[in-house]
Amino acid sequence: MQKIRRGDLVQVVSGAGASANPPVQGRVIAVDPQKGRVRVEGVRLQKRHLRPGRAGAREGGIVETEGFIDASNVMLVNPSDNKPSRVRFEERDGKKVRVFARGGDVVPEP
Repeated sequence: MQKIRRGDLVQVVSGAGASANPPVQGRVIAVDPQKGRVRVEGVRLQKRHLRPGRAGAREGGIVETEGFIDASNVMLVNPSDNKPSRVRFEERDGKKVRVFARGGDVVPEP
């Protein structure tokens, strides 16, 4: 079980996008658990030049996609106060659930 999953609302706390004011928050698009990296919408945009006829861009041109950042550089956002918080696992009602360390609320499923 992972602390960060696809669809979670996260805030970038260091690295790419952390120096913005206000701090960048976005949804997790993809997770790579083997490398410990996540892809967050609107963070670390990369441009790729494609020729016409290639897969993904029939007309060609410049395509912007989000790049991966390390999972340690993001924290889940607690929806009750809209602030980042660490996450821990607890056993509740016989199930292993993710819980915000600050406040003790259960993390909503994405």
